[in-house]
Amino acid sequence: MTALTREETEALIQEVLEVYPEKAKKDREKHLAVNDQSIEQSKKCITSNRKSLPGVMTIRGCAYAGSKGVVWGPIKDMIHISHGPVGCGQYSRAGRRNYYVGTTGVNTFGTMNFTSDFQEKDIVFGGDKKLAKLIGEIEQLFPLNKGISVQSECPIGLIGDDIEAVSKKAAKEIDKPVVPVRCEGFRGVSQSLGHHIANDAIRDWVLPRREGKAFEGTPYDVAVIGDYNIGGDAWSSRILLEEMGLRVVAQWSGDGTIAEMEKTPYVKVNLIHCYRSMNYIARHMEEKYNIPWMEYNFFGPTKVAESLRAIAAKFDDKIKEGAERVIAKYQPLMQAVIDKYKPRLQGKRVMLYVGGLRPRHVIGAYEDLGMEVVGTGYEFGHNDDYDRTIKDMGNATLLYDDVTGFEFEEFVKKVKPDLVGSGIKEKFIFQKMGVPFRQMHSWDYSGPYHGYDGFAIFARDMDMTLNNPCWGKMTAPWLKKDESAAEKKAA
Repeated sequence: MTALTREETEALIQEVLEVYPEKAKKDREKHLAVNDQSIEQSKKCITSNRKSLPGVMTIRGCAYAGSKGVVWGPIKDMIHISHGPVGCGQYSRAGRRNYYVGTTGVNTFGTMNFTSDFQEKDIVFGGDKKLAKLIGEIEQLFPLNKGISVQSECPIGLIGDDIEAVSKKAAKEIDKPVVPVRCEGFRGVSQSLGHHIANDAIRDWVLPRREGKAFEGTPYDVAVIGDYNIGGDAWSSRILLEEMGLRVVAQWSGDGTIAEMEKTPYVKVNLIHCYRSMNYIARHMEEKYNIPWMEYNFFGPTKVAESLRAIAAKFDDKIKEGAERVIAKYQPLMQAVIDKYKPRLQGKRVMLYVGGLRPRHVIGAYEDLGMEVVGTGYEFGHNDDYDRTIKDMGNATLLYDDVTGFEFEEFVKKVKPDLVGSGIKEKFIFQKMGVPFRQMHSWDYSGPYHGYDGFAIFARDMDMTLNNPCWGKMTAPWLKKDESAAEKKAA
């Protein structure tokens, strides 16, 4: 199918909306749009960060997921207690492949599940005493931990447990930071508020701990913020920053430590990869510590080179020369990757629906391979995310916010993309439809995808997925009945 015109895209949106009752249709219409690059502010064309409609099968997560699963969970030398029933902690454990260096259960704890395992009696009588006991047991069993965070689940906010008082008392007893995080899942409209709450907890309970302490800095100190080291992303990014002459003092939060977080107020620049999850703490450090911050994009050689030069512009000629040296070093390697895979991927069309930074950041990587992104949207984006997206998307392409399961399936059926990049909840639906699919939250058990090293893996994975001969041999289960009826009729 050729690219849709603006009129055809608008007609497609209206066709998909027809299934809804009038009130739901009126609400969902605000979240679906045709991209217009001439618009400066996305709020003129699309609504975001609003509550999902009950019953429409949203793909969003909750505030607890945003805090524990994204911001706090990857901090490797802390223990993160899921305070509440066992299910939330178990579901959020080790799912995002936040790689780290260390010995699990000794000095690193990222893939372990610590829970207060609420039962009915805890709901009735409260869980404060249970939490205090749990912190004491953790200190006995895992003495090399560098601190504890308390990630509250829904019942905690409903019954009113005083996790702040318990945390303050426990911190004095074990002489380590114990951070209460009020990230109950019912707060806000999505996991996005969980990011904000987690950032605020870092602001209030972590960053002040090093104020006034000595730090031996250099003019080239930076912090990498909002990289969760999925499949090793932060490592492949850090290589480039260090090769150009910068010193990465802190890495948040994939393969990161609480000591690194405490040192961040001493860096010269904060580099943010996932703007949505960490812009709050970057803005705080800019206001309080006068540390500038900038967003960068390490997906695909074009964006990597642009970002390296933009980062270098914040420093002196030594770093600028280092950036050019790094770009020149990897350019032939990246050209070889493009020469290999672009002939197999040229002209292929992609639809994306992911969270955080990916709906816009990965567009450049696809374009480096000759592919076109014909639809994109955020699970929990705000309008400043869409402001950044409309300039990267082609005119008349689809934008969809908090897209429902029904809408996404219908868009894919009508637009007929060659590849869909989305999350685990959508993966098996589209695979059963015979549509090539990549799980773009955790790189479908592959990675890294960041940096020059990551682009080679990204290109291989897209080719491996899209050009797999299995897709032509598949029929969706709900279509097999029609096929059988047609065969009998023909006989």
